Amino acid sequence: MRSRTLLLTVTIVAGFYYLISQPSSSLARLLRPFTTVAGSWSGPVTANSAPTYTPDEQNNIDIYKSARQATVNITSTVLREGWFFQLVPSQGTGSGFIINEQGEIVTNNHVVNGSRELTVTLSDHKKFKAVIKGIDPANDLALIKIEANRKLPFLHLGESDNLQVGQKVLAIGNPFALEGTLTTGIVSSLGRSLKSENGNTLEDMIQTDAAINPGNSGGPLLDSHGNVIGINTAIFGSQTEMGEAGSIGIGFAMPVNRVKAMLDEYRKSGHISRPVLGVQVVPVSGDLAQELGLPEEGGLLIQRVESGSPADEAGLRGPTRGVIVGNYPLGIGGDLIIAIDGTPVASSDALQRALNRKHGGDVIELTVFRGKRTLTVKVTLGSAPQRL
Repeated sequence: MRSRTLLLTVTIVAGFYYLISQPSSSLARLLRPFTTVAGSWSGPVTANSAPTYTPDEQNNIDIYKSARQATVNITSTVLREGWFFQLVPSQGTGSGFIINEQGEIVTNNHVVNGSRELTVTLSDHKKFKAVIKGIDPANDLALIKIEANRKLPFLHLGESDNLQVGQKVLAIGNPFALEGTLTTGIVSSLGRSLKSENGNTLEDMIQTDAAINPGNSGGPLLDSHGNVIGINTAIFGSQTEMGEAGSIGIGFAMPVNRVKAMLDEYRKSGHISRPVLGVQVVPVSGDLAQELGLPEEGGLLIQRVESGSPADEAGLRGPTRGVIVGNYPLGIGGDLIIAIDGTPVASSDALQRALNRKHGGDVIELTVFRGKRTLTVKVTLGSAPQRL
């Protein structure tokens, strides 16, 4: 009896195993959800397809790949006084970008100023000695050149007159010697003014929140098409552990149209000049202006017109007599400049700031008050080559 029961059990089990082992059987299909557990314990699925990016990410990637090849690292060696008054070499770094395949490079003047030796490192890490071709201290710009004996990748100069607050920008450079660093942001504001290292006022600067740090100076600020719209120049920043200013999201770039004006002059004359007007002025306004018989709003009173200068040739007039004001001599009777290129004089450095935007051969329009009447005088500026 027990053997008969055992035989029956074995037969049932064998039959059940046979039925579920056949894929096509209805019983196997019915029990499959309960018998297949491998999927519940399998590892994470790995995607085999290429990664996908948002359109903005892809735009960043494409611009970086092309612009990185034309962005360079610049090492400047200068001589500084040591502890015992001996001269010792000291190095600083900055950025720049190639503007043609012949190896001309634009950077900031403060990157190369006072340099005894300039070394340019390309994106492929090859190094070349560079020479300074011209400088424009008023706009903190410089043009240098390397001889690479091959055609070099370069960036295209865009347009900075039609920029809009809020548009996307990208900055590439070598902050803290970290080569090929890309940061992104927007145009935060336009028309900013700030003092440069040499005391000049840099005009019409582009403000951006794209991170700019020490070492970024001279590098390109790009638009979403990869065109250069500015040259990264300065920041407002906090002190780092290395004693340098770090980015707090307020950076400034020189508009690229200043670069184009500098290059135009260099192509035409072979040098970059500073504009020459040939006058000395002093600001007067308020009560003093009224006492001198001048408009209360005041302006810049000419104290001297250099003989043979552009100002002299244009007919600007200097003082006819002198008075003492607060123990200081003041020349009066000359022209009072009340507007420059149509913009009223609003500060003591208004004339210098206007000249910073000019080059030799440009025309500056001065509105002057002379003998109870107002007239306009157009002056073609002279030029004096910058000292390298």
